[in-house]
Amino acid sequence: MTIRITWARAAAAILALALAGLLFAWSGVFNIAASSGHWKITDWFLHWTMRNSVRTHAAFTVPDDPKANEGLVSAAGLFKASCASCHGAPGVRPLPVMQAATPPAPNLAVNAREWTDKQIFWILKHGVKYTGMPGWAAKDRDDEVRRMVAFVRLLPEMSPATYRSLTEVPAVTDAKIATCAGCHGADGRGRGQPDMPVLGGQSPAYLRAALEAYATGKRQSAVMANAAATLTPEEMTRLADHFAAMPSIGRATPSGSTAAARIDREGLPKVQLPACSSCHSPGKPYPVLAGQRASYIAQRLRNWRGDETVVDARKSQSTMPVIARRIPEDMIDPLAQYLAGR
Repeated sequence: MTIRITWARAAAAILALALAGLLFAWSGVFNIAASSGHWKITDWFLHWTMRNSVRTHAAFTVPDDPKANEGLVSAAGLFKASCASCHGAPGVRPLPVMQAATPPAPNLAVNAREWTDKQIFWILKHGVKYTGMPGWAAKDRDDEVRRMVAFVRLLPEMSPATYRSLTEVPAVTDAKIATCAGCHGADGRGRGQPDMPVLGGQSPAYLRAALEAYATGKRQSAVMANAAATLTPEEMTRLADHFAAMPSIGRATPSGSTAAARIDREGLPKVQLPACSSCHSPGKPYPVLAGQRASYIAQRLRNWRGDETVVDARKSQSTMPVIARRIPEDMIDPLAQYLAGR
C-alpha cells in the first residue's frame, strides 16, 4: 500500500511534531539541571556549532588589529576581578562552584592556544549564548577588548609571579585602595601604563563624579564599570579624596607646536572645534590635562574619533566624540603632548 504525501499531510505532520514538542516541554520531564551535564553527542554538537559560528563571524566582523601591544595591567586587573573565578589564573584555581556549571569555563592556559587573535576578540566582545560567557560590558571600548586579547594570549606561558606583578601592588593595606592601586598604582600614576590616566592633581569632585558615571553606565568602560559597580557613595568619596590628593607626574615643557597651542587657546572655528582651555581649565567640572600622560590623552581622543554613534553633542551625555572627530588626525599627538605639558 502506497501512502501519498500531500502538502496537507506534510503540514499536519509538522504540526503534530510541534505539538508533541510543546507537550514535552510543558510536562517538565526534560532535566535542565546543570548537574546532569550534557550527553556526549549534545556536548559535541553545541561546541561544534559554537566554533563554526565564532570562526565565521570573526573572519568577517573583527578588525585586522585585534590585539593591543601594550597596557596589560588594566586587562589583568579586570581578569582578576571578573574572569579568574571561572577560568582560574596562573597560580590561582577557579572557584569550584563556577566549575559546576554546564559547560564549565575552560582553562585558558590551554584553551587560548586553540583560537586566533581575531576569534578571541570576537568571543570577548560578544560572549557565547547558553554559557556563562558574557559579552563585553562596554560596547564602544574595542581598545579594552584588544588589551584583553593580548592578556589572554599570554596566559599559556604566564607564570604566577608575572600574574601577581600585573595585578597586585605590595604594601597597600586598605582593601578598597589596594583594588584601585592594582591598576592605578599606589601613587595614582597608573603604574607607567600608557592607557592609564594620572589621578593625582584632579579635583575630588571630578573623580567622585567619574566613579558614579562608570557605576551607572553613563561612562563606557568595562574595566571601570566593574570596579565602581559595588562601591557605596561613601567609598566613592573616600577613594576620590585619596587619589586626588596624590601629586601628578609633573608638567613637562609644552611642545613647540604653535598649531597645538592655537587649538588649545582658540580652537578651530572653521570646523566648529572649541578651544580645549574653554573646558579643561582650573575651576571647570572637567579633568585637568596639565600633567596628564600624553599617551593617555592621545589614546582617548582616537577612541572617541571612532565613536560615530554620537553625531550631535547637544543630545548626548558626552561631547567628546564629536569634538575629537573635528581634530585633524595629524594634530592628535602634538596636541596631546602640548596639553600634557601646558
